[in-house]
Amino acid sequence: MTDGVVDDSGRTIQSVEIAFAVIDALQETGSAGVTELAELLDHSKSTIHSHLRTLEAQRIVVRDGDGYRLSLRILDMATHVRDQVGNYDVIREEVDALAAETGEVAQFGIEEHGQLSYLYKQAGERAVETASRVGTQQPMYATALGKTILASLPDDRACEIIQAQRFEAQTPTTITSAEALAAELDTIRERGYGIDDEENIEGLRCVAAPVTSDETVLGAVSVTGPASRVTHDRIHDELAEEARRAANVIELNTKFAKLGGSGRRK
Repeated sequence: MTDGVVDDSGRTIQSVEIAFAVIDALQETGSAGVTELAELLDHSKSTIHSHLRTLEAQRIVVRDGDGYRLSLRILDMATHVRDQVGNYDVIREEVDALAAETGEVAQFGIEEHGQLSYLYKQAGERAVETASRVGTQQPMYATALGKTILASLPDDRACEIIQAQRFEAQTPTTITSAEALAAELDTIRERGYGIDDEENIEGLRCVAAPVTSDETVLGAVSVTGPASRVTHDRIHDELAEEARRAANVIELNTKFAKLGGSGRRK
């Protein structure tokens, strides 16, 4: 369920929370009726029906037979949000190239609300399926992208995020303390890239490089693959450099775009 919406007094607004819970549930189910949603969300059918009618009036959901589904207006909103990232086309081009070069999954992530949010994802020809999807979020401390972004943020912002974390072991190798995370961030700063050593999903490893512009952290770019193929040697000898090269091209092209020019992948 999404975080509660807060009014000026600091209290959450329950009706808005319920509306977003309905949207979340429809995203998960694809389509659902009033009774199913009421059972899923533990609210009365009359409450769910009222929220669905309101969302339908606002063109956020549409009727789908005996149920409801999300409308294409959600897609319009998502496209608008994506297009607000000024260097999105550059990111897409470089992530596509990174996936093609490595044959693995390549991704770009940013920090939102103290979590890692996936902005773009592309699969290479040998890629295996991963749980991440564009728009979804993962813990910063359990992902190469998240840890790499944290290591690049100003100290006060990084500390704020770390202090707000609720550390939970995703796998046996997940970092589960602020002290261990701080030590890991120091290592990332020293070598210039971060690694997820089966910390988020067992059997998958990931390496990520930070992307910055004028001392602003834009996000990070990564390569993910099965541990059997993404070995430690391959990470340090090949994939880290590939990720750093992609990050550098994004940085340069972002700078050129700000100056009104254009950059080219080398």
